[in-house]
Amino acid sequence: MDGNKILMKTSDFNYYLPPELIAQTPLEKRDQSRLMILDRSAGKIKHSEFFKIPLVLKPGDCLVLNDSQVLPARLIGHRETGGAVEVLLLSGKGEGVWECMTRPGRKMKPGTYVVFGNGELSARVLESLPSGNRLMEFFYEGIFLEILEKLGRMPLPPYIKKELKDKSRYQTVYSKHPGSAAAPTAGLHFTKELMDELVGMGVEICYLTLHVGLGTFRPVKEEEVENHVMHAEYCVVSEETAKSVTAAKRSGRRVIACGTTSCRTLEALSEPDGTLREHSDWIDIFIYPGYRFKCVDGLITNFHLPESTLIMLVSAFAGTENIMRAYQEAVREKYRFFSFGDAMFIF
Repeated sequence: MDGNKILMKTSDFNYYLPPELIAQTPLEKRDQSRLMILDRSAGKIKHSEFFKIPLVLKPGDCLVLNDSQVLPARLIGHRETGGAVEVLLLSGKGEGVWECMTRPGRKMKPGTYVVFGNGELSARVLESLPSGNRLMEFFYEGIFLEILEKLGRMPLPPYIKKELKDKSRYQTVYSKHPGSAAAPTAGLHFTKELMDELVGMGVEICYLTLHVGLGTFRPVKEEEVENHVMHAEYCVVSEETAKSVTAAKRSGRRVIACGTTSCRTLEALSEPDGTLREHSDWIDIFIYPGYRFKCVDGLITNFHLPESTLIMLVSAFAGTENIMRAYQEAVREKYRFFSFGDAMFIF
């Protein structure tokens, strides 16, 4: 270890959040959330509303959105021998086999048979994995995603205690490719009308896909930040998006990432000069203070959990001191936090 190196502690990214500021439900209108604007070079903070974001974006900006769609992957069923079980689909392995989290885990031994709904869907536990998850094979007739849409519930984060009445409110209006276990929540604020307004003023909108895993909610348990092992997620950058981002970087226009998922994908797959190429891969990039950004010039994001990899990422982008001060102000001003909460624009 370098004797001159200052190690960051996970506790450096802690802050006090009154529980009542954790948003439990989405606002009636997506774009009515509040928007904190942080100028990272000057350290200045302004308060606005999300529907006014055209005032802080510029003609020529390249806005990159994550179009992954959340699977209604939480299934409630019962074992053939009786007893309720909850199964959360994590990742598909092909041939109807999925890695799943199960509850109660001790009852879900290999060979256990589970029925969901009126029998439209059933599954058998194939294997217990070292992680504590289960490998399960699912049986059904028809189209799996349609059955899941009928029987499944949204896998809301553990800090949201209320059941979501409208599944679409945990999807972005531009979601397209099913595969996420959690929403790319910075995009939840956009309406189609707002996106049309941005395009009309000369903002270029392009898309990538990163399927968000439940690891996004996993707390950093290491005392020293750099010892944390990041989870891997699958992402796709199309040729069209790669060309748009590369053209923006080469002409000196800003690349604005909507959400930490878009930000991580762009930074993981871009070249040292910030240009991008068509790519699909698993990425496990961990961005924390000290990281030098290559591609992203601006970031739209929500307010994140204390001591999470997400607050570390935004601290790397804006400076830890700026972010912790901004979060303290957000608490004072009673902003709404986390997935259904308010937004921040950092430039």
